Order: sequence, then C-alpha cells, then structure tokens
Amino acid sequence: MAKQKNQFNNAAKGIHHGHKAKKRFGQNFLTDEGVIESIVKAIAPKVGDNLVEIGPGLGAITEPVAELTDQLKVVELDKDLAERLTTHPFIGKKLVLFQADALQFDFKQVVDTDKKMKVFGNLPYNISTPLLFHLYNYLDDIENMHFMLQKEVVNRMCAAPDSKAFGRLSIMTQYYCRTIPVVEVPPTAFVPPPKVDSAVIRLIPKPFEERNQVNPATLNTVCLEAFNQRRKTLRNSLANLLTQEQLVALDIDPALRAENLSLQQFINIAQWLDEQKNK
Repeated sequence: MAKQKNQFNNAAKGIHHGHKAKKRFGQNFLTDEGVIESIVKAIAPKVGDNLVEIGPGLGAITEPVAELTDQLKVVELDKDLAERLTTHPFIGKKLVLFQADALQFDFKQVVDTDKKMKVFGNLPYNISTPLLFHLYNYLDDIENMHFMLQKEVVNRMCAAPDSKAFGRLSIMTQYYCRTIPVVEVPPTAFVPPPKVDSAVIRLIPKPFEERNQVNPATLNTVCLEAFNQRRKTLRNSLANLLTQEQLVALDIDPALRAENLSLQQFINIAQWLDEQKNK
C-alpha cells in the first residue's frame, strides 16, 4: 500500500523512473502499455530498418522498438535522459544517440542510402508544428513517420475542406503527406498527465512529383493570407495576392471562404502566383 501511495505521489509530481519531467522540454512520459503496444505495432519495426526516434525520453517506445531491430538512432535534447539511454543495460548497445535539439538537427546525419528513414516520437507539444515543417525538408529520405501529438493538432492535420479544423496546417501537411490517424490517447496515459487529449498520426510522404508541384513558400503565403481572417471571403482575404477576376479565371468563387477550397485549388493559386513572378 505504501509503495502504491509513493507511486501516486511521484506521478502527481511528474516523477517517473526517478526522473522529474522538465517543463522547459515539454516532457510528458508515456506509461500506458496498451497505447505503447499500438504505437509499436503501427511503426512495425524490423531488423535492417533505418529507425529514428525523436525525444525517446525514458524509453517507453524506445525499448520495445529496439527489441525488434538491430539498431535505433535517437535524437534527445535532455542531457540526463541521453545519458540514461546510453547506459541502458538491455538496449544501450543498439542505440546511436545524438544529443541535440531536433528543431536544429540535420537529419541528413541519419540518412542511409539503402534504407529510407522510419521516424517516430512522442513530440513535445510546444514544438510539434515547427518540428513537422523541419522534417518536411527531408521527405525524399523518409518512408513514414509516426508521432504522438495533441489531438487537436492531429485533427487539424487530417481535416477536410468545409470544416472548422481545416486550415494552413491541413493544407501544408496534406500537400506533403498522406495523413492517417492511428490511436487516440487520454491524459491518464502519461506522467505527468497533460491538460489535453493526445493522438498518434501516421504520415506517409507523397511521391516526389506530387509534393513538388509548387514552391512551398508560395503555398504557405497563400494559406497565411487566406486563413488570417478566416471568416472573410476570398475576394477580401486574398486581395493582397490576386484580384476577384483572377480568382474567377482560376475557376474559384470569390464569395467562398478559405475553408471551402480544396488542396488542389490552393495549389492552383500558388502555381499561378509563381507563374506571374517568372514572367
């Protein structure tokens, strides 16, 4: 009974396996065995895979993945956690560890010319969106990605047009990748429990020709303008980029709002803008 009480008190303090979660790193440690099993099953690691984990933490996903493969590359910012992993009695020798900030990390360091990367991780929610955009720069070398994120972010990434969740993150993510929700995760699955629900998403990079139709910076600019005041109609929200007549010429109704357009229509606008720049 005393042991259970001590474990409860530790959980309340954000302590797990003797390590106290650090707020500056956005640490929440996954402890639910059922969720862990679902994630590992989705990753489907095997011997010979080029596996890369971002933010392994205390190794909740690291350990079962490492057991199924011969090598696992991990990127961990927290020096204390990195040291724990390198001295792990069972999987330490299988790990190639990079003590680094994933936002600044050059993932070319972990590229294998024979095997595309399988990237996964329980991402700190405070850096998840910029980290995803950083990873989109390496899609030629990525087979798939599996990430634990805030449920709201996963919903936005997977959202379809004509929904409130549909926005810039939906368009930019779906331009680069196929998005597949894997499992929803309650706050009770973590120590300390976050204040939001979480979810795991699978991202599969689209073929090169599909994600190279347009300058992504232009597409991003169109999205920023269109969704800056999402209740405005396109004739107003995109007025800085093109006229009402030009929208009509692109077969787009200026009376619609940004959330009503398809991904392809956003691509069409960005392509037109790029063509104008190159004239």
